[in-house]
Amino acid sequence: MFSNYLIGLREGLEASLVVCILIAYLVKTGRRDALRPIWTGIGIAIAIAMGFGCALEFGSQELTFEAQEALGGSLSVLAVGLVTWMVFWMRRTARHLRSELHGKLDAALTMGTGALVATAFLAVGREGLETALFVWASVHAASDGTPRPLIGVALGLATAVLLGWLFYRGALRINLAKFFTWTGGMLVVVAAGVLAYGFHDLQEADLLPGLTRLAFDISGAVPPDSWYGTLLKGVFNFQPDPTVLQVTVWLLYLVPTLAVFLAPVGFASGKGKVKGPDEQGSQPAQAPQA
Repeated sequence: MFSNYLIGLREGLEASLVVCILIAYLVKTGRRDALRPIWTGIGIAIAIAMGFGCALEFGSQELTFEAQEALGGSLSVLAVGLVTWMVFWMRRTARHLRSELHGKLDAALTMGTGALVATAFLAVGREGLETALFVWASVHAASDGTPRPLIGVALGLATAVLLGWLFYRGALRINLAKFFTWTGGMLVVVAAGVLAYGFHDLQEADLLPGLTRLAFDISGAVPPDSWYGTLLKGVFNFQPDPTVLQVTVWLLYLVPTLAVFLAPVGFASGKGKVKGPDEQGSQPAQAPQA
């Protein structure tokens, strides 16, 4: 449940920051008339992301077992690739996010309503589709027959919305550089588990060999249905009897990716305080004037 909460929090907060920056800029520049198309674009992006998630969940149920495993494994690998790109992208560009969005918004304002809708849709839609795909892959990997993974995601998204609103109102001060570095590192650990599980799915679909070749089996010491076995699976997607391929993929992904991500260079060093929805400035964001 914690890993899914982390996914919802991390991905949701990025989307919340984008929305805060767009809305705050329009309010502070006196362009409240442009708020409706912005909210329309945001609504369309959310609806498409939810529809995409539903299509993944319900569409896969009509497939054979082998096809389900092949689809689940392939999408897990794709999701890990997208999330890895996302955490590195945020590390590299977060400091300039406000100026980048402001530039796109200024251009859209000169082009009309349709451009505003498209700007908001593209800004939020990418986050929404990435979130839907990774949440589906993570829930699929950590599913224990209970709604806890989905509850974790929902709580994470709710927390992200609350934090975004507090940023917008100027009521919260936080070092977002460190926040995104640490949550990004934890997300890499979660992604490693999803990737290993995805390769296990591909083995069950007979697309990869080695399904019966186990690296170890500690099911007796860590029963999957025990509270600590459930906790380890929910947080790290831990499996007490992984195959050799799963362990190999987990190590080959986790060690170099985490080492590069946490390297003390640029944004990863955690330099620079961020006080509000924008990563610049030393003062907390002020509530916009009505």
